[in-house]
Amino acid sequence: MQLRRRSGSGARLARLSGLANFILPGGTPAAADLHVARAVCRRAERRVTTLAHAEAVIPLIPAYLNRLADLLFVAARYVNHAAGIPDAVWSPAEAPEGSG
Repeated sequence: MQLRRRSGSGARLARLSGLANFILPGGTPAAADLHVARAVCRRAERRVTTLAHAEAVIPLIPAYLNRLADLLFVAARYVNHAAGIPDAVWSPAEAPEGSG
């Protein structure tokens, strides 16, 4: 089974700039909520992957969770973009000592 993108979403997402750096979560309350949902989705993906080492897991499930997390990330960026809030770019120079 192949996941397909709806044609309307491509035009909206094309307005976002490409990524050359890591983006920090945050921005509007809605974008922050989408970032939290993405983190929860990634956690579920990791747990399903761990489960797959011991039990049979339908291969579509981890793939779906991965794509859902990607969608949530892009949606958070789009919400911030629509509100006029730029991406918060992570800078290794500003990272606390011992975190990088």
